[in-house]
Amino acid sequence: MKLYTRTGDDGSSGLFGGQRVSKSHGRLRAYGSLDELNSVIGVLRLHATPVCVDPELLQQIQHDLFVLGAILATPADRQELLGARMTRPTWDLAAMEADIDRLTALAPPMTAFVLPGGTPAAAHAHVARTVCRRAEREAVALAEEESLNPAVVAYLNRLSDWLFALARAENAVGGVGDVLWVPKD
Repeated sequence: MKLYTRTGDDGSSGLFGGQRVSKSHGRLRAYGSLDELNSVIGVLRLHATPVCVDPELLQQIQHDLFVLGAILATPADRQELLGARMTRPTWDLAAMEADIDRLTALAPPMTAFVLPGGTPAAAHAHVARTVCRRAEREAVALAEEESLNPAVVAYLNRLSDWLFALARAENAVGGVGDVLWVPKD
């Protein structure tokens, strides 16, 4: 199979189910940001410490992002084409929240706003968090225009919180304090 099809040379792309839309369509923007997030998570996997996160969990998140991408790439009237294993992510929100609590306990209490930075793992987690927030905003915008599985937005909202908690935990475990925002007088 060739990597190029030339079908997108006119600025269009195919959704799952065959419909062609502009590459600027909200669905493509949203799942494009998920693709970017998946890549950033791949880089995070290279830097994250096992004390904070099992690399297998990061890979599970990557798989979940593919599922969310498939949901976003499929119009509502074609969702039945996805099949049962492609309808929701595997990491449920309750488990994600429990892990946020675990990560939060690894770091000192927050006393100020936190700027991205610190250890390489923390910095990459912050980049992932910001890309996740953009993907969430794009999914919300799409949901305002079309029917969208609410699990997509909920997962991304919680994942960005988890990534923030991971960044703080990585700094704490690495012996590096959070980079704090201090207003200038």
